[in-house]
Amino acid sequence: MSLFNLGDKAYLMLANGRIFEGYSFGAKGTAYGEVVFSTSMTGYEEALSDPSNYGQILTQTFPLIGNYGVNDEDYESSKLHASGYVVREWCSAPSNFRCQGDIDAFLKKHNVVGIHTIDTRALTRLIREEGAMNGVITTENVYEKKDELLKKVQEFRIENAIKAVTCEKAEKFEAENAQYDVVIYDLGCKNSFRDAFLKKGCNVTVVPAGTSADEVMALSPDGVVISNGAGNPEENAEVIAEIKKLSEKKVPMFALGLGHQMTALAAGGKTAKLKYGHRGANQPVLDVKYGNTYVTAQNTGYTIVNDSITADMGEITHRNANEGNCEGIRYKNFPCITVQFPPEFCGGPKVTAYIFEEFAELMKAYKEVK
Repeated sequence: MSLFNLGDKAYLMLANGRIFEGYSFGAKGTAYGEVVFSTSMTGYEEALSDPSNYGQILTQTFPLIGNYGVNDEDYESSKLHASGYVVREWCSAPSNFRCQGDIDAFLKKHNVVGIHTIDTRALTRLIREEGAMNGVITTENVYEKKDELLKKVQEFRIENAIKAVTCEKAEKFEAENAQYDVVIYDLGCKNSFRDAFLKKGCNVTVVPAGTSADEVMALSPDGVVISNGAGNPEENAEVIAEIKKLSEKKVPMFALGLGHQMTALAAGGKTAKLKYGHRGANQPVLDVKYGNTYVTAQNTGYTIVNDSITADMGEITHRNANEGNCEGIRYKNFPCITVQFPPEFCGGPKVTAYIFEEFAELMKAYKEVK
């Protein structure tokens, strides 16, 4: 964005009363959400359309966003899910052979309120020190309505996230030369995650989060996948109950992100909220079995409590190399592997794609005796 044409004033106010003054881009108005940050240098289009960002005001730590523009092919879902967007600077003259427009028009099209030309380093440091907190972006004069806005910020809660992002009805996608039939529970499934299974030779049926275990099994799947998604994993008791029923049917299961956490809850584990979350494409993860450390992409505000995964339940296969948090589990009483990170990330690391092959081995064994 040209420094000679900054635009109208905009404000970001946090739940602790701190106000950042900047300038408006994207839609005009007022947007509430949980303020979080992502360290990814690219993939802003994917991040904004990722259902896992439902109810969040997303901050980019990389100082220039939008330099390669936007296009209609990189959406992770049919709409944008972030409540608001915070950047240091946005590029008004993007250059890329796939570019179909700039990020300002993109945000306007999807009615997402943005703010630019604020100190995103200071904001990120504040969140790291005090933890993720609620906030509001507004193009109104925040000082004239500070008390009213602050009250709403402090009362804001992300609720019914999965219901807001899951699909309305089941939909089947067919792969060329398919070897397996997979059912994906849509807790906020990204398009790239679904497409990864298609590329691996799996027919995919995506079903709403409210689908029962019996309805899933009636589709005669070779494997069931619990997708990534949005919100607090503990708030979804009904879905967790269906995951537990599926585990009792011994169908091969694979879970990612929120699905990883909810599968642990179904098995008797516990989850906890991270101080400021893991969001970005640079989270180091140790594969305990092979001793390798991989750089992974993640987008979560929660984690599984390590001590809640007992030896009779399963083994922790992956840990966060920075904090030691559980990043993967292989269960003992039913054929299931889960990870916090996407094994094959669109626009990011693909070195953990071997996990797909491990799931395929479970499906192959199950299919032979089914």
